Amino acid sequence: MDLAVKDIRRHLGKFIATIAGVGLLLTIVLVMNGIYQGNIADGVWLIENTATDMWVVERGRGGPFNESSRIPLDAYKSVAATPGIARASPFIVYAAQRDVGGANQQFTIIGYDVFGVLGGPGRIVRGRAISAAHYEMVADAKLGLELGDQVRLGQHEYRVVGVTGEAVDPSGNPLVYLSLPDAQEIQYQQDTQALVAARAANLKRLERAGYTSEQASKLLPLLAGSTDTINAVLLRLAPGADAEAVRKHIRDWLYFDAYTSAEERELMLEGRLRRMSAVLGLFRSLLVVVSIVIIALIVYVLTIEKIRSIATLKLIGAPNWVIVRLIMEQSLAITLASFAFAWFASGLIEPRFPRTLIFLPQETLATFLVMLAGGVAASLMAIWHALRTPPQVALGG
Repeated sequence: MDLAVKDIRRHLGKFIATIAGVGLLLTIVLVMNGIYQGNIADGVWLIENTATDMWVVERGRGGPFNESSRIPLDAYKSVAATPGIARASPFIVYAAQRDVGGANQQFTIIGYDVFGVLGGPGRIVRGRAISAAHYEMVADAKLGLELGDQVRLGQHEYRVVGVTGEAVDPSGNPLVYLSLPDAQEIQYQQDTQALVAARAANLKRLERAGYTSEQASKLLPLLAGSTDTINAVLLRLAPGADAEAVRKHIRDWLYFDAYTSAEERELMLEGRLRRMSAVLGLFRSLLVVVSIVIIALIVYVLTIEKIRSIATLKLIGAPNWVIVRLIMEQSLAITLASFAFAWFASGLIEPRFPRTLIFLPQETLATFLVMLAGGVAASLMAIWHALRTPPQVALGG
């Protein structure tokens, strides 16, 4: 006779409720695992899916993702002339929040040279890449846009010609790809009233400096902020080129910094993602510990409820291994059933979760083994208490 099975059948409702409660807690553990890995995957997605060998950014800055980087647009021509470079292409990236698809949404705009081969959208699932100099866009499916939709950004309408899948920035926001001139126009475009106010303020400043109204009007364009800037230059090295020699030339002669994609990825992991990954790692570790403690308490309480029955078994001469098996089987049953519930629930949550969830098989297996070991350890306290229970407790002693 399997006493553990018999006891579970007798208290089936309580056992199912226990599994559901512990299972929900373990679901959070698995989801935290998915968030942890998804946070890293989102953080480096744009770096890994941009076809480039090197990123040239402003000197002394960890740009263009960890820190802002501004380079004159014409600088990419100087970079292109560096020995060992097959192609150079300008690139800009910035966050935006506009009404898109009938809702106010946050996204990141990527501006690139559509007639080059660097910086274009990766993972297009429908449609095509941008082929016109103006008024075409490629948007991620998370924005809810379809092919042919017209989206107003600034003063112009942009037609969706391509849709990407899971193309996100380091914060998990969807990407929108535009031609470089369109992206620059949207980035630096100002409201008409703001332009009038800025013009009036600059006129007064020039007049106070002693210029006549006519002279001040001619000098106004010089005071306007330049829009001919980019955030980075993407490089494709020539076959057999020495990356270190190219980097040294760019640093010494052009006064820019150059990073390989691997170095850019490391900058992201050690910079922007480091604290968030540490926080998520701490929380999932705490959740695992809390889950094991809760399982231990549940098994202990279930044992205390059966303490008179356990004493009766001792009184009739049942060996200790029968009692150990009873407690151990119930502990493992709760652990295994709860983890199965959590695994199933996390699979239902994944497609509906607002951030990317990545469940690595080896990480899920490691979590399972930790919880299994925790379930075994959780039963030891209950076993120790049960074995110390004297038989006379069954008689009310």
